[in-house]
Amino acid sequence: MKIISFCNQKGGVGKTTSTVNISAALANMGKRVLLIDLDPQGNAGSGLGLNKYHIEKSVYHALVGNMPLSEIIHKSNLPNLFMIPANRDLIGAEIELVSSFSRETKLKNALAEISAEFDYILIDCPPSLNLLTVNALTASDAVIIPVQCEYYALEGISELVHTIDLIRQNLNPSLIIGGIIATMFDARNNLSHQVVEEIKNYFKEKVFNTIIPRSVKLSESPSHGLPIQLYDPKSRGATTYELLSQELVVRSEQIQKGGLTLVNL
Repeated sequence: MKIISFCNQKGGVGKTTSTVNISAALANMGKRVLLIDLDPQGNAGSGLGLNKYHIEKSVYHALVGNMPLSEIIHKSNLPNLFMIPANRDLIGAEIELVSSFSRETKLKNALAEISAEFDYILIDCPPSLNLLTVNALTASDAVIIPVQCEYYALEGISELVHTIDLIRQNLNPSLIIGGIIATMFDARNNLSHQVVEEIKNYFKEKVFNTIIPRSVKLSESPSHGLPIQLYDPKSRGATTYELLSQELVVRSEQIQKGGLTLVNL
């Protein structure tokens, strides 16, 4: 598990928050990390302090203009964390890619030139199952699905799993579901506990042990252009994302060594 897509077509589930803060936590662990924002909203870049309105080169130019990703990489405010941003230019990319040759493998081909330079490459997918998401899943070793601890949490998940199966059958046979993150957990709320149990019953061993709490600090940090590790490193949000990232590294190493097999759904 080196190239990992964070995906859920349902918005507001903590997908971008998880991608940004896991990237930052991995970087703090000494891993060399590249975060790719594939969402036209460009929120992952904003969460790392990039102004999406002043970006001249974005992932759009790699997908549509065949510009090398090495020319688009930005430094972040953490030494080991690098970023390929997105902005509203990406909205038109799907239309422009429709007639392109090998349109589903544009990102995979672009990543081939630089993947050896990084320990982890994390991709923040848009909240939809479109051609951008297909590109991300085709390029990835694994997909991680954030699921919020709220009513209807699993709504639409079966559609996402079906899409993953189609990608596996037609474009990327080695793609696995690398993990499920339970997000926005409120320990005072019985519903949150019930949803966690429901998620575990559905996904079983794929669910990470670390659960991400609902946190004001986590909500505030993007507006300051900082991951939670820099905004408030002693907060509960920072601690849980550090634990989750450690768990991700262990799981990744186990999968790589063949000691852990996640049965496909």
